[in-house]
Amino acid sequence: MRPILAPAPPNDLQPGPAPTFSIVTPAYQAAATIVETVESALAQTLPAHEIVIVDDGSTDSTAELLAPYRDRIVYIRQENRGTPAALNAGARAATGDFVSILDADDVYESERIAALTELAQARPDLDILATDAYLEANGTVAARFYEATPFASERQTLEIVDRCFIAWPAVRRSTLLELGGYDESLKIAHDWECYLRLLFAGSRAGAVDEPLMRYRIRGSGSLTDNRIEALRDRVRMLERALLLEPPAEERQAIERYLRLRRRQVLLAETEHALRAHRPDARRRSLKLAVSADLPAGTRARALAAAIAPRLAARRLAALERQTGHSYMKRAVPDR
Repeated sequence: MRPILAPAPPNDLQPGPAPTFSIVTPAYQAAATIVETVESALAQTLPAHEIVIVDDGSTDSTAELLAPYRDRIVYIRQENRGTPAALNAGARAATGDFVSILDADDVYESERIAALTELAQARPDLDILATDAYLEANGTVAARFYEATPFASERQTLEIVDRCFIAWPAVRRSTLLELGGYDESLKIAHDWECYLRLLFAGSRAGAVDEPLMRYRIRGSGSLTDNRIEALRDRVRMLERALLLEPPAEERQAIERYLRLRRRQVLLAETEHALRAHRPDARRRSLKLAVSADLPAGTRARALAAAIAPRLAARRLAALERQTGHSYMKRAVPDR
């Protein structure tokens, strides 16, 4: 039996039958990677029930590259609506017991579906199944996902507030659809919000402690814009989590992280305004400088930026080149 990370099973739990898995891949402008992704899905030692590719309005050659595979995949094309909408479309079209997520630029190791099946049979009480993953940059494995983001076997509703320890999972399809699928208004944190919502509704997650997929680390678009949007999505996610009426300990954790994320949004937006020499940079910096909710060092840097925004912008750029950290964020911990 492969090593498993999971909450303690119920006392009377018996092994279950092997469920079926539908691999669902949202694809947008994926011509550079989609063939390798599909080939990895087709190369499973235990074949998936089906492979569902949702082409989210690609204008490159994604569709043409998928043409030779049409007899072995379910191909869906829709207008460009974003990754969560593509995932929802794939989940609705799938017919397997579990929906197993595979992004269009990542690949599965050949035994991933087999490992998930073993986990599902051993633990039929679990609605969310995962494995560890290699983090790969420029063709080289840099780390394993669980090294940086440990999987939480216990206190899952509390730990999911702290970090998204569930990544690229297989989710019980009936449960996913019953609870509304992925939130299509969240561009980046839709997966985190979805798994948080499932756990808060009573689902439990388990993982095979082996790296059985490869997540390709890539950069796209503006890194600053992506960071700000990711922070905003985390704020929206935590605000919605409060509406789920969580227990007291979880509520306190959500409120704590919500305060932190809101501060991070303000800092990121202010730094972006400074870098871009926007007219509101001075006003934003001054607002931070008088905020009682920030550390003294951060307020001092914000005041200096309000007095001399162009100088602050140069310091931002220089410091980030030297250390990889921003000018004001240094005084605001991530947790």
